[in-house]
Amino acid sequence: MKGILYTGSELTDLVSFARLPSYLQAFLREQNGVVAYFGGLHLRGCVQEPTWHALHTAWQSETAFWRTYAHVLETDIPFGQDCVGNQFLLRGDAVLFLDTETGELADLEVDFKHFLFGVEKFPLDALGMEPLRAFQQRGGKLEPGQLLSVVPPLCIKSEVKPTLKPEPAAERLRFLAGFYQQIKDLPDGQNIHLKPSQD
Repeated sequence: MKGILYTGSELTDLVSFARLPSYLQAFLREQNGVVAYFGGLHLRGCVQEPTWHALHTAWQSETAFWRTYAHVLETDIPFGQDCVGNQFLLRGDAVLFLDTETGELADLEVDFKHFLFGVEKFPLDALGMEPLRAFQQRGGKLEPGQLLSVVPPLCIKSEVKPTLKPEPAAERLRFLAGFYQQIKDLPDGQNIHLKPSQD
């Protein structure tokens, strides 16, 4: 993998580790998660700290994805995410893609090994890195533990050029979960108005 910004420390969450399929255990034994492609891909590790890197936080905590998103199962393993906070999940041996704005779940029709091959070969397409590229071209840089905030959200058809800024991963994921809860029952093509955040 290229553009590595962070590599996970030693395995400290052995409870989560024990629940993983053997091929994911083998991967995490070699490298306990990583932030690669300059923030384009974050593969979580079995650690207690930092919480933004901990698989347990995404999988079993109060903010676990299956608690928020209707199509995500408790047994789905949220092993990674892209630069804007969309999730990569393992269901059995299949890698699924969760759009965290809309809650839509797509089967990528690859297993974990072939997912990594695809990312290695075509990172821009496999990871939807266009927003990150645009951010980098303006001199921006993601730090470990950050995701890219995109306003207006990518699922909204808008004439406005999106604002791109780095945000702590927990804040970004909290925003996405709240946005999904607000739009999940709206029909396609529904007009919506975004209120500016009260920072």
